[in-house]
Amino acid sequence: MRKLGIIKDPRLTHLWRPYTQMKTEANPYTAVETRGAQIKLLDGRWLIDGISSWWTACHGYNHKHIIDAMHNQLDIMPHVMFGGLTHEPALKLSSRLASILPGKKSSKALTHIFFSDSGSVAIEVALKMATQYWLNLGEPNRNRFVCFKNAYHGDTIGAMSVCDPDDGMHAIFKGAIPEQIITEIPNSIKKFKEFEKLLEVNGRNIAGLIIEPLVQAAGGLKFHDTEILSNIYNICVRHNILFIADEIATGFGRTGSMFACDQADITPDIMCLGKALTGGTIGMAATAANAKVFSAFLSNEENKAFMHGPTFMANPLAATAANASLDLFENNQRLEQVKTIEDDLLVDLELCRDVPSVVDVRVKGAIGVVEIKEPIDIHWLRHRFTKENVWVRPFDNVIYLMPPFIINKGELKTLTKAVLTVIKEWALRTA
Repeated sequence: MRKLGIIKDPRLTHLWRPYTQMKTEANPYTAVETRGAQIKLLDGRWLIDGISSWWTACHGYNHKHIIDAMHNQLDIMPHVMFGGLTHEPALKLSSRLASILPGKKSSKALTHIFFSDSGSVAIEVALKMATQYWLNLGEPNRNRFVCFKNAYHGDTIGAMSVCDPDDGMHAIFKGAIPEQIITEIPNSIKKFKEFEKLLEVNGRNIAGLIIEPLVQAAGGLKFHDTEILSNIYNICVRHNILFIADEIATGFGRTGSMFACDQADITPDIMCLGKALTGGTIGMAATAANAKVFSAFLSNEENKAFMHGPTFMANPLAATAANASLDLFENNQRLEQVKTIEDDLLVDLELCRDVPSVVDVRVKGAIGVVEIKEPIDIHWLRHRFTKENVWVRPFDNVIYLMPPFIINKGELKTLTKAVLTVIKEWALRTA
């Protein structure tokens, strides 16, 4: 077993860690404190966080406004069941989300918010919601979903079914999960004609289409432009297919606007939110639907109700954190910070193009990606980055940055310099 980790703690025996081959993986680093854009390790080192704790800590860590609000809510009511009860933090949050989501104040507005506790569950809710929408309308055969290569929507069964079935991390489950309609994101007139034909042929069996707008995140950080997104959306509208936007990774400013769909001026029928919803402080997710979807569940028949209810849905502590996080977006300072990060990433990461093993460099909002042509030793790279006092976790063949929006120029420069340094070393190792 490799010994890259710095902690030998017998309690590690009892932890089953994520995305980890437990037989061969090195010991994890032990975090003891967070502050701003940095993580402190047990050995005293501070690492600049280049990925915002899986893209959640948009305001940085321990933001006083969020922490103070949570402390206050913790003293009053940390949790209460949502079945048969409601509470002010959830009432306030649902109203605020409805007022800022794409299509606000239009007939297509996403005005109905269903809360859950993780992004994968938000996806499950969306898929179940879309399927039951058609069941309630008397079309039971519409139970399959159109999804895309390089897509990633989560690790639960339904979410896995709409991920890339071949190149994603769930390939071994092929045959054990529902089979969906997988296609490429169209990027030419010819491809769009083929895509529309696919929807025409399968329309009677399609419950909806799901897409990560503008950026396919964990499937390789692939980008597509707003015209492609709007064309896909318009084709769905023409063929009466529910359009589901997975903005779990792209929402709350990450791509340069509050939501990625805003840039294409589209309003999905259903949208999934998570990750940065609470500013990276506590787990919470949401699935938002428009009036068209919601109205299909209104009936005197009990079996047409949406029978779903995560135990900790609309958790008051998490809702309070989310409301405080939304406060921090209200003056547009965060989006201005994203633009500054984007400008700096465009300049600094461009230097990576000169490294022989690099095949692409791309930047969108506060997302910077360096793609390597050959398979990379992820374990070596992750450990090597910590020696540069940064926290970066490459996967597949990409090294990426998604820093907190509050990161300062010096910290960001340290991150981009580390990426260039480590990529050059990697190129020499593989030359």
